[in-house]
Amino acid sequence: MAKRELLKLSAVLEEINMSRAAFYRMRARGQGPRLIKLPNAQLRVDRADLDSWLAACQIAA
Repeated sequence: MAKRELLKLSAVLEEINMSRAAFYRMRARGQGPRLIKLPNAQLRVDRADLDSWLAACQIAA
């Protein structure tokens, strides 16, 4: 079984070239990759979720 790759939000923002504020506005509209909240309140994004979200964005464009 492959290990899940959980990305820090800062790494995701850098990869998609988006500010934190813009990311949260997008999330408020119900868009964007799914966030995972860890027990220590840090946020992560599963690499597979990010990749599928990006693929869906390319199809819609």
